[in-house]
Amino acid sequence: MLYIIAIIILILLELCYFRLAQQFDIADNACKRSSHKERTIRGGGFIFFAGAWLWYLFFGQRYGYFMAGLSIAAIVSFIDDIKSLNIKTRLIAQISAISLVFVQLGIYSDFAWWTWLIWLIMAVGIVNAFNFMDGINGITCSYSISVLLPLIYLNNTCNFIDSSYLVLAAASVLIFGYFNFRKKAICFAGDVGSISIAVIIIFALLQLIIKTGNYYYFTLLAVYGTDTGMTLLRRVSKHENLWLAHRTHAYQIMVNEMGKPHLAVAILYSILQLFISAGLIFCNSYHYTYMAIIIVVLSISYWGFMAKTTKKAEFTKREHRL
Repeated sequence: MLYIIAIIILILLELCYFRLAQQFDIADNACKRSSHKERTIRGGGFIFFAGAWLWYLFFGQRYGYFMAGLSIAAIVSFIDDIKSLNIKTRLIAQISAISLVFVQLGIYSDFAWWTWLIWLIMAVGIVNAFNFMDGINGITCSYSISVLLPLIYLNNTCNFIDSSYLVLAAASVLIFGYFNFRKKAICFAGDVGSISIAVIIIFALLQLIIKTGNYYYFTLLAVYGTDTGMTLLRRVSKHENLWLAHRTHAYQIMVNEMGKPHLAVAILYSILQLFISAGLIFCNSYHYTYMAIIIVVLSISYWGFMAKTTKKAEFTKREHRL
């Protein structure tokens, strides 16, 4: 019954937000860097944050530090959706949010300083990876589900977190997906959505890693991680300004340069991640070898894809000149 009530409240909150967003003009306009052509409501992903708060209120009011960290990340990100904030402000908010997550998990007290420093850098990187990858219809909701489903499965055997936490997170993603996973999306997640779901997933994933002591579970984020990491390396190699907006992620090139449908690319990313996660879960041994092979294969595939599309683009330009 609590699940049903929570889901109804989330649906009503999303519908109410649409009205407010229209009234206060919280929307994305199409521009050269965007992958859409229509003016669309921004910030519909606030429902992930709302779902976490409903879980907190309905299922025992646990993880207070985590909820404080998530609130900082979500509120600052929502302000950024309305009025762009500078990079320093956003980064401070993200570090503060992850730091509170670490306090909740006891990372600062139980691990050496260099360990939690590496984890902090990785966690902030994951948050930004989710934000960078939120650029086409359906990709945030479908990929988030592809991560949450393996976590739900693993929780049945490892019991690393309250199952209701993962269930409500998945429910909020599915509700958002109903309005976003379309050829013409009704709303976009916005920074508030992509960053909130990233913090929600990071909290669960770190609980799993701490409970089992197995770092190979980072493979559950392999597809996003590889695309983001390789894109950064590629931009560095080309001496580009990393702080400027761009459309050079693999999924952006598929959609914007190759004309692939948004939803087809989103499904490709999510199904690929699900297969990789299934392989990890059902692999009886050599998990770290499996993780290394996946990263190498994905990285080689990325560079091969980029080389092919770059060569094709150069050939097209030469033809136009002729």
